[in-house]
Amino acid sequence: MISGPDLDAHRVELTGYCYRMLGAAADAEDAVQETMLRAWRAAGRYDERRASLRTWLFSIATNVCLDALRAAGRRALAVDLAPAATAGAGFGAPLPESAFVGPVPDALVLPAGGDPAELAVQRETIRLAFVAALQVLPPRQRAVLILREVLAWSAAEVATLLDTTVASVNSALQRARATLPAGALVPRPRGAGELDQALLDRYVQAFTSHDVETLVSLLHEDATMSMPPFSWWLSGRDAIAATMRASDACRGDVLLQVRANGGPAFGQYRDGRPFALLLLTGGPLVTSSVAFLGRADLFPLFDLPASLVPTA
Repeated sequence: MISGPDLDAHRVELTGYCYRMLGAAADAEDAVQETMLRAWRAAGRYDERRASLRTWLFSIATNVCLDALRAAGRRALAVDLAPAATAGAGFGAPLPESAFVGPVPDALVLPAGGDPAELAVQRETIRLAFVAALQVLPPRQRAVLILREVLAWSAAEVATLLDTTVASVNSALQRARATLPAGALVPRPRGAGELDQALLDRYVQAFTSHDVETLVSLLHEDATMSMPPFSWWLSGRDAIAATMRASDACRGDVLLQVRANGGPAFGQYRDGRPFALLLLTGGPLVTSSVAFLGRADLFPLFDLPASLVPTA
């Protein structure tokens, strides 16, 4: 008999899989919830002689994701949607939230503990850029690549899950590898680490005090900056510096640090209210910043307070 704890033991891994498939935390949580509901309803028909509980759940989750993707458009990053803007250019019209790959808390999709090398790979494969690259693939190829190269399933295991042949799985994997953008194959830890805490502390201080020169010194020369829901983005330290010098709108904002997509992130508050969720990547310098503007709905997901305004 399958119990609730039996199902819940696979929740984090399933959520990570569904997030890579769908590109949004809320969609992933919905898919996992539907997976658990279908599994619970079909528990009496589950036969452990045919497949392990893990394989069975992943099979259900794959079908749920494939169903969801039939009606969904491709999620992407701003850098995939438009050419880089020039300093001073307007943001343009906002796009719907569904146009962008969204952020996800590490705790929702990464297991606590485990082999450090495996965890390092798992962190790399929830980076925004990698998840966005996955969205280029047809859904079934996407599933095969994630299962084979991210989760390290064997071709035989994937064939069982998808009710197909090993040859078909290998063919789909080859096509997926050929379709992915150059340099977007499953990343491996580079050993250089991520942005260290001392740099992040300097970034926060410079950001909230509008110390543009210090802030720019923490950026890689090829750094990018984007602000969903706009397709507007900047390329290069100089363009970012020019834009920041033109406005001190972030002066006095408060940043609360969290973890998202395998790296550091911040809930950004303006006048005590949620303003943006800011993700940074890089090492040793910042190579990209993505600020999800106006997404107060994301703050509970990251256990961030709904307000910093004192209550009477």
